Amino acid sequence: MNSTSLSLPRILTDELPLPKLIVFDLDYTLWPFWVDTHVSGPLKANATHSAVTDRHGESFAFYQDVPRILYTLPLAGIKIAVASRTSAPDLARDMLKLLHVPPPSAEEGGSGKKEKTKKALEYFDAPLEIYPSSKIKHFETIFKKTGIPFTDMLFFDDESRNRETESLGVTMQLVRDGVTWNQIEKGVGEWRKRRGYSG
Repeated sequence: MNSTSLSLPRILTDELPLPKLIVFDLDYTLWPFWVDTHVSGPLKANATHSAVTDRHGESFAFYQDVPRILYTLPLAGIKIAVASRTSAPDLARDMLKLLHVPPPSAEEGGSGKKEKTKKALEYFDAPLEIYPSSKIKHFETIFKKTGIPFTDMLFFDDESRNRETESLGVTMQLVRDGVTWNQIEKGVGEWRKRRGYSG
């Protein structure tokens, strides 16, 4: 087993099926704040683009595991989308542009080759549905744009009311303190269980 596979969670490398699309909420899922109430534009990134400050000098960043999760999921062939009901969609998009995802270091299982840091926004290769609405509407739009069946979608969100998306066939994993690798493993495990796959 090479160092790259060692650095990936086993659930992404165990040869069992994976969801085609993972959808993330933003507030208290990818980052520990409400972008529409805690953040005041304009935003400015720090030198490494690992955090941004708003007009009041407050600093904002992703939860700790999020950059590596965004980097790794596409390597496993999983598309990534957003479903957020924030009332500050432009600010949310600015945050995703200004926060960057660095490639993993050699110690973290990276290739050691010189890879460029990319905007977090560039890792989302499926729709960004960011507007006030029921999450049902977000998912119906994501389905229309991607053609990916609801049953092939896994959704991470911090609000239990958004379990309503499961009526469409989506699997939802409730997160309490942001998305972590442990939450990803639990979510994929639950998605497999509902699809009848087991390891």
